Amino acid sequence: MSAYSRAYQALTSGRPLRPDEAAQLLAELRKEHGDELADALGKHATEQYRPKPTDSKADDRRKRRAYGAVMRAANLAREIAASPFRATVPPQGDTTNRSTS
Repeated sequence: MSAYSRAYQALTSGRPLRPDEAAQLLAELRKEHGDELADALGKHATEQYRPKPTDSKADDRRKRRAYGAVMRAANLAREIAASPFRATVPPQGDTTNRSTS
């Protein structure tokens, strides 16, 4: 049974969940949603960046690079959702403070 089904049953049964049960259920629900998102991203990338016979080598390289970027994002989504702690996304680019004086 999925975490969503168990959460629905718990909410509609009238039996309150213990805090540890609720935390476990929410963690499983978050993981399921992360897996679904990652699977959807993977499917989209496979369909969107499939090589065509008319593609040049440059087109093929661009598609492989884009496919890799989408798959890295999918894996990051899966990793964050499975993490037992609230994850923070690492800063992107150069975030060092620079003096303007």
